[in-house]
Amino acid sequence: MNKLSIFSLTLAAALAAPIASAGVVFNSSTAPSGAHLSQGSPQPSCTVDPATLIVSCNAYQIGGVGNTDANLVLSATYSATVTCTNNGGKLVNVKTQTTVANSGDALTDLRNGTLYVSAISVKPPTTQAFLDAATCPNGNWTKNLANGSPALSSFSYSLTFVGYPAPAVSFP
Repeated sequence: MNKLSIFSLTLAAALAAPIASAGVVFNSSTAPSGAHLSQGSPQPSCTVDPATLIVSCNAYQIGGVGNTDANLVLSATYSATVTCTNNGGKLVNVKTQTTVANSGDALTDLRNGTLYVSAISVKPPTTQAFLDAATCPNGNWTKNLANGSPALSSFSYSLTFVGYPAPAVSFP
């Protein structure tokens, strides 16, 4: 097993546990006055499935926001090593591809001064997407993903209220 594979497995194992509310940063100075994580609502958290590398973040509520809407963004950076093999079966080149996957539009619902934040997830690009992005020296050579690919390099989660300069909820 090469160093990249060991790193990928170690990172995936480390991210398999939920990032609990202790890891959540709630910055009240970048939220409407009186905004707070609602009691009785689940606290914001994210998990990474070590088998699929899907990052999933739960739904929760923020009270005291008045009529202020928010934007929610979850993005993840995935990398994969693509090997190129010539017709003689010799491995001739290794290409590393990095791709950022975004969650797309995330839903938030504002009702009676409470912001209902939807669950959100992001999944890695397909094997074919990584293969298509790689370039071998010759079009006749065969592309394959190396063991341990793809890997999740990092992810970020942020909820920013409209009109505020920085996220009110984020994961470091």
